Amino acid sequence: MNRVSVIQNFIIIACRNKRFTHTNEVNRTFSHKLLLLFPLLGMALMIASCGTMGKPATNETPTRGNIHIVADESFQPLIETEVFTFTHLYKGAQIRPFFKPEYDVINDFMRDSVKVIVTSKKLSDAQIQYLRDTLIIARTTTFAYDALALITNRDNKDTLIKYNTVKDIFLGKIKKWKDINEKSKLGNIRVIFDNKKSGNVRYFKELFEIKDSLSGNFFAVNNNAEVINFVSRNPDALGIISVNWISDKHDSLSLSFINKVNVVAVSQQYINDGTYYRPQQGFIYDKEYPFVREIYLISRETFRGLGSGFINWACAEQGQRIVLKSGLVPATMPIRLVQIKH
Repeated sequence: MNRVSVIQNFIIIACRNKRFTHTNEVNRTFSHKLLLLFPLLGMALMIASCGTMGKPATNETPTRGNIHIVADESFQPLIETEVFTFTHLYKGAQIRPFFKPEYDVINDFMRDSVKVIVTSKKLSDAQIQYLRDTLIIARTTTFAYDALALITNRDNKDTLIKYNTVKDIFLGKIKKWKDINEKSKLGNIRVIFDNKKSGNVRYFKELFEIKDSLSGNFFAVNNNAEVINFVSRNPDALGIISVNWISDKHDSLSLSFINKVNVVAVSQQYINDGTYYRPQQGFIYDKEYPFVREIYLISRETFRGLGSGFINWACAEQGQRIVLKSGLVPATMPIRLVQIKH
């Protein structure tokens, strides 16, 4: 019963109690009865209002509605495929993905500009508490495992690099290619990132405990695709990208990128047995490749809407198969590794 119906019923009850013939008597008696009914009327309105509490004023469901999500640009190839597949399975669902640097993704979420984000960074304790103070519970789900790939120009013959050498580059102890290979004819190492607000930069600064700004041979462009193109044109460049951009062997764009550059193999942090690992699925899965990170789906929805439906689907079998096909490692679906002997 809606609020109008409640009011109408109370007035009808008041009018049916007695039929009056004298106008003044009608006015006095009716007014007196309405005064007596006001408290009850208020209670009825509260009851009617409670019937809608906790429900969204929308027709949105886990498989129907119109929302947008914001994702770290590093994961654009994967998220575009996930959204495309989901919205083609559920015709009533419209999801528009936007791609930004990690810093802007988190800020949009905290400002309530978006209900669902995709990022490799968990919210801090302070951010979680801030949301709780505003009665918002942020739900974080691990969705996939990604790796940060080091790429070099095709003319650069140095395709193997030790973990500690990478660390020394970030600490500013190694600045020239000759410091890695004395036979190299290249000059300074130019380290190229996707964006100055990138999660790729944050990852290495946290990994190597770098508090200050990076040294002068670090540069940022605008996105992962630009990193690949820059490295393909400059022999002295060392690019840092999400492997998601070059890992899908069934995607024409991914194949075109991988053909432009070398993917560097890296040794493990504590084991120096002459073995090097590239950011391939098996080595990401068992973390033999050292630069592995998680991809999170984070929601601040207050009801089970389309964002929640998309997250549940992406973490279920169909969504996880897309992760597997993309060359990354699913977080919620077991995978089987097959060793091929040559």
